Amino acid sequence: MSNNQEDSLYNFKIVQWFTFCAVLYLLVGTFVGLYIAAELAWPFLNFDIPYLTFGRLRPLHTNAVIFAFGGCVLMASSHYIVQRTCAVRIWSDKLAWFTFTTWNIVIVSAVITLPLGLTQGKEYAELEWPIDILIAVSWLSYLFNFVMTLANRKVSHIYVANWFFLAMMVMITYLHVVNSLAIPVGLFKSYSIFSGVHDAMIQWWYGHNAVGFFLTAGFLGIMYYFIPKQAGRPIFSYRLSVVHFWALTFGYVWLGSHHLQYTALPDWAGSLGAAVSLAMIIPSWGGAVNGLFTLSGAWHKLRTDYVLRFLIMAVAFYAMSTFEGPLMSIRTVNALSHYTDWTIGHVHSGALGWVAMVGIGAIYHLIPVLWNTKMYSENLINVHFWMATIGTVIYICAMWVSGIMQGLMWRAYDEQGSLLYTFAESVEAMHPYYALRVLGGLVFVGGVALMFFNMIMTIKNSGQTAEATEGGR
Repeated sequence: MSNNQEDSLYNFKIVQWFTFCAVLYLLVGTFVGLYIAAELAWPFLNFDIPYLTFGRLRPLHTNAVIFAFGGCVLMASSHYIVQRTCAVRIWSDKLAWFTFTTWNIVIVSAVITLPLGLTQGKEYAELEWPIDILIAVSWLSYLFNFVMTLANRKVSHIYVANWFFLAMMVMITYLHVVNSLAIPVGLFKSYSIFSGVHDAMIQWWYGHNAVGFFLTAGFLGIMYYFIPKQAGRPIFSYRLSVVHFWALTFGYVWLGSHHLQYTALPDWAGSLGAAVSLAMIIPSWGGAVNGLFTLSGAWHKLRTDYVLRFLIMAVAFYAMSTFEGPLMSIRTVNALSHYTDWTIGHVHSGALGWVAMVGIGAIYHLIPVLWNTKMYSENLINVHFWMATIGTVIYICAMWVSGIMQGLMWRAYDEQGSLLYTFAESVEAMHPYYALRVLGGLVFVGGVALMFFNMIMTIKNSGQTAEATEGGR
């Protein structure tokens, strides 16, 4: 099928805009993360300006990388994949543009309100109630359009990637609505209907499943489409991918309580979360093996295919993160790791190593297809891959060492039972690792800047090619 025929059959324009926004938001979100990491190492960088303090910018960073970048990658890839695998145009172009517009209004609203301190103070759910309502409206339009496209498909089979996307959409709707239930007392002020330990339980049921479905299930949908497509090989085991889907969908929802070990939450609830977390290693590694084994007979492609390198490295980080997380949920390990930088290292091994890399790989695959041209520079993709990998490794290793050191210093006692170190001494000991984290972040953000430049030049060249083609006619 020619590109002109594809343009008439599918709506790729919406995918183009979501793809462009994803790269832009990745650059902005990681830059804000780099800046607040530098603030932790050198506090004078807040310049005594309240809008630049860590507490104001940190939720802006998390919202930018999760919902702005992550959301746009998911929406770009799901709109693309559902059309290609169902051999049908997206059900409603107008609804797709409505989703795009409202989602970006949410992102702009976050950029305005969070630095002003307008927040509910809930992890990954900081935005106030008017924005929460807009999120729900935007997300439901996305879900409805996706479901109707599946219903109108020209093929009998629903490809497994679409099942992962669908699970993500349904579960995120449920999570967002329940966790965001609040009583408004002003235009940008509200109080959660939950209180105390109930609020904590609902929050981490939401928080961990935002990771489990938004950042895992959705991005697994990306993995199950783009690795076979980029490798030119069928998925290693379609049956294993279906088992992976059902185990993840029904297992992940139980894990949130492992964030609340040694709190007012009953011990049985934390232990249940830890037990299910350990069981989830099996389907998670099954999915990782499925992705890696898809390259059977095609491993030589990694020598020259830089996009495939991103996708496969992402799967390796996915396997590592889904082992480390259950390990940290065990009560004895959690007693050392929780509230330390080890948790930050774990989060970023998943966020930078898995989510960002598989998203970046998908975007690099999409750009030449969407704009019907070659990438401006394959060498820049290669440089970006090494910058992303090296930056991520520096970052997470610094946080692992810092976190374990923190935990050991906090629990060190002398013979009389007194603490050996003051909290200030533990903060002082962390400084070199905080500086090292900034270095790792700087390398990673530099790679994203190269990606943004590469994308802009590719789009620019595609326009020039189109003009030349028209002139030749």
